[in-house]
Amino acid sequence: MKVTIQEQDGNMVAILVGSLDTAAAPDTEKAMQPLNEVEGKDIILDCTALDYISSTGLRIFLGVLKNAKAKGRRVFIKGINDKVRTIFTITGFSNIFEFL
Repeated sequence: MKVTIQEQDGNMVAILVGSLDTAAAPDTEKAMQPLNEVEGKDIILDCTALDYISSTGLRIFLGVLKNAKAKGRRVFIKGINDKVRTIFTITGFSNIFEFL
């Protein structure tokens, strides 16, 4: 699992590549920590190259969302494939996040 964070068009974008499973979760959560420290920018979780997300991965996304909302920011999910979208739908996360 690889996470790259960069600023694009006034937003913070986290590009996720690989499978966000239980084994990858600790390193992924640490890599995404800078998103919780940014002020005044919305967050885009670019999942175009995300192959899979486990419940542990969903918890990480939820943590980013809660932190952002507490600071008046928004979190968008971009580019999820059908397999990941199904996981979001089954868990109800498709009703919590905004999608691009």
